[in-house]
Amino acid sequence: MHHSHEALDRPGGVARVGLLVPLRDREFRKLWVAMCVSLLGDGAFLVAVAWQVYDLSNTPTAMSVVGIAMTVPTIAFLLLGGVASDRLDRRSIMVAADLLRAVAGLALAVLALSGSLEVWHVVVLAALYGTGAAFFAPAFDAVVPDMVPRERLAQANALDQLVRPLVFRMAGPALGGLLVASGGAGLVFALDSASFLFSAVTLLFVRVAAKPGAAPTRSVVRDLSEGWRFVRGRAWLWATFASAAVAYLCFMGPVEVLLPYLVKNDLGGSARDLGMVFAAGGIGSIACALAMGQRDIPRRSITFIYACWTLATLAIAGYGLSSAMWQLMLAAVGFNALETAGTIVWATMKQRHVPRTMLGRVSSLDWLISIGLLPLSFALTGPVAGAIGTRGTLVAAGVAGAVVTCAAFFVPNVRELEGDPGASRPDASLGDRTTGVLADAG
Repeated sequence: MHHSHEALDRPGGVARVGLLVPLRDREFRKLWVAMCVSLLGDGAFLVAVAWQVYDLSNTPTAMSVVGIAMTVPTIAFLLLGGVASDRLDRRSIMVAADLLRAVAGLALAVLALSGSLEVWHVVVLAALYGTGAAFFAPAFDAVVPDMVPRERLAQANALDQLVRPLVFRMAGPALGGLLVASGGAGLVFALDSASFLFSAVTLLFVRVAAKPGAAPTRSVVRDLSEGWRFVRGRAWLWATFASAAVAYLCFMGPVEVLLPYLVKNDLGGSARDLGMVFAAGGIGSIACALAMGQRDIPRRSITFIYACWTLATLAIAGYGLSSAMWQLMLAAVGFNALETAGTIVWATMKQRHVPRTMLGRVSSLDWLISIGLLPLSFALTGPVAGAIGTRGTLVAAGVAGAVVTCAAFFVPNVRELEGDPGASRPDASLGDRTTGVLADAG
């Protein structure tokens, strides 16, 4: 999938055999098991929290507030999390983030099972979740190259792209829907808390090679502005970040808030049905990841990315047009498959064209700018849905998001990498300096 290294350029080599190669490494295997268990809990949590909030207050506004509570701390702490993961011990950061989320999940479980849970409790505890995520994500992204030799990084990425949808989008929500339907949301919150605890304990036993001494004397601001300058000088980066920010503003709030509302109130579905819609999206992602693992990324990569993401966003309008559960599932398959196809190529482009020394900061800017407008997206969803209805909002969100995504494709120089036949080579002088260190780490 990310065939950025010569050894992997045999067609299908990664997908069929190589995909599991990184799991031979004992330390990476522990990290991977911890991640899978924790993602399973997160996937179940997605369904449980939506169902619980609509049980407590059957209005899109309450779900919007929970969405805001989860995303604001993530946005607020993301850059700090990125810098921390470049300076401090990454494993310790991940353990602390897991423990914080385990405590939040346990509190939710106790309140829900005792019947005393209120919406404001969910809001406060969701904020703790978001804070944990802001520190965990950059540390996890950065710790993988510390553990996996450089020539196996592509397979580690491919494995990640396969497992995330499998566990987080498919198995987790399906399990969450079944458990909420049979035993209530409190059960799922307890399971999620236990999954974070398992992850934290497993990470304590993971040995990570010591990082080469980074210069901690440099200021955080200088580190960040260097990353920002790099992005600003490349249209393919800044135009994509910016269009993602506006497209997410258009559709993320409506999907997260209104899809559960639509299943519950318009189509009279159960928590299990909501789990199945999410799971259908996971199947779309997995099928796409497997198909794309068979070959290298297309030559006209940027064109491919924008075509996929524009069509994916249009698929969201399909949610608003659906009158049956199978149609929602079909729209979910379309959205997730196309979104995954674009993302796989995008991640590969970043790994090939951004120097390794910059990748952490460019990635955290990518995250930050892309999701920067999410709180606003959640805040607008309630009032807009009140004005033009649940379905109207979803259709408008899909169409507007697609128009914005497509427009960025016509920004001057956005396709500059496609015109340069040598552009698919990483910058050797910057990229190869870390090879020795990483090979030792593996």
